[in-house]
Amino acid sequence: MLRGTQASAEERESPNGLQVDTATEDESFTPLTAEQAQALRARQPQMSVWALVRWQLVMLLLATTSTVPFALVWGEWVWVVSVFYGGLCALLPTAVMAYGLTGSRWARKHAAQPAGAVRGVLGGVFFWEGVKILLAIALLALAPALIPGLSWVGLLVGLVLVLKVYWLAFWKQSTLSAAP
Repeated sequence: MLRGTQASAEERESPNGLQVDTATEDESFTPLTAEQAQALRARQPQMSVWALVRWQLVMLLLATTSTVPFALVWGEWVWVVSVFYGGLCALLPTAVMAYGLTGSRWARKHAAQPAGAVRGVLGGVFFWEGVKILLAIALLALAPALIPGLSWVGLLVGLVLVLKVYWLAFWKQSTLSAAP
């Protein structure tokens, strides 16, 4: 923008000094009506956090049982325990966070708040996410002390497989909601 000239209603200077054409932005955006928003929510149902915990439990059991044949052949049962513990390092913190967000006293208190009270809900999500991260770190740090002869590869395999279930659960949820 040149000095000494005033910006029109369509042109404004952004905080970083670039000119922004607000007329085209405003014209291309149309807010949804209440009915359209409700229809959009109906097409995209939310997945329960407990459904995710169940998916993680299924993957933990599958990963653990799939290592049993290798343990039978090579006699290394520590692999089975390592894979199980690695998956547990992802599953337990997720379950604790799910409880904190849905079943704890905090969750019951904030469930009754109006929809505009985002600050308290967001603060709780950050708090429980912090608890989840600290619990996962503590479980991983305790692994060598709890499992003699720990297989770090097995622990990592179990951890990654159970963590990646998020994508499988969301994909499965989207295919179920898309089916007539």
